Amino acid sequence: MLNYRQLHYFWVVAKTGSIVRACEQLNLTPQTISGQISLLEQTFGIALFQRVGRQLELTEAGRQALPYAEQMFQTGNELEAMLRAQPDEQQILFRVGVADVVPKSIVYRLIAPTMELSEPIRITCREDKLERLLADLAIQRLDLVISDSPMPTHLDIKGYSQKLGECGISFFATQALADEHRGDFPQCLHGAPLLIPGAETVVRSRLQRWFAEQQIQPKIIGEFDDSALMQAFGQSGSGIFIAPSVIADEVVRQYGVALIGQTVAVTESFYAISVERKVKHPGIVAITEGARRELFTTLP
Repeated sequence: MLNYRQLHYFWVVAKTGSIVRACEQLNLTPQTISGQISLLEQTFGIALFQRVGRQLELTEAGRQALPYAEQMFQTGNELEAMLRAQPDEQQILFRVGVADVVPKSIVYRLIAPTMELSEPIRITCREDKLERLLADLAIQRLDLVISDSPMPTHLDIKGYSQKLGECGISFFATQALADEHRGDFPQCLHGAPLLIPGAETVVRSRLQRWFAEQQIQPKIIGEFDDSALMQAFGQSGSGIFIAPSVIADEVVRQYGVALIGQTVAVTESFYAISVERKVKHPGIVAITEGARRELFTTLP
């Protein structure tokens, strides 16, 4: 029968290239390791190592055995990591999916109240396209999906949307760029370099409609599904960018930019989508109540 400890010693020696280095890694004596490898070779009746001068090299059988040992111990390491990553039995696992178009600062502000629950909770967050997240929600791989739109009606998935809140949008730029486009808002945006959300976001179409109504034609120089990337370009001075007004102070402070103007004619909405009509999960309750109590208390 295969002795896995002996096989492990073989694997470590093969990976490190010498018994001395294997001893340092395993904290064992050379006699112990060489003795155990000899027993392994006796079990199979074949040599796994050979001496070439002062070097220890794998035999042909050893070279063939190494990938099997590699796979076995890699799988073992993955199993150990998985088991160690399991939540404590008393912890409540809260699996949250976040649509990739939702600003990360909003996501953080929404989820933060779950950290203050009296019950011990462990959160896992995954970002993806909304439809893929909803598919995982349907088969209970997720407890909640946070999105900028309610549950799509065309999907044959059972789910219920709760509106967490809505707010207007604000325009930001570096101080130098803001100084170049001083004037009445929003007319000062006409011809200005603008970074806008990607086509998959709800706010994109609302923003374009508002520009048309105001007869404003900014110079679109970038489109981003990832709001954090858009803000990074904005911070560098590449163009004016937008963010939900509810986090305007945070954006100014975090990115060192200036606020150009705000409007409530264009709004962003945020939703919690779950499979429960009557929410019971304490994490979802904390998010919905926290959003209405602390985040969306006013509409700028």
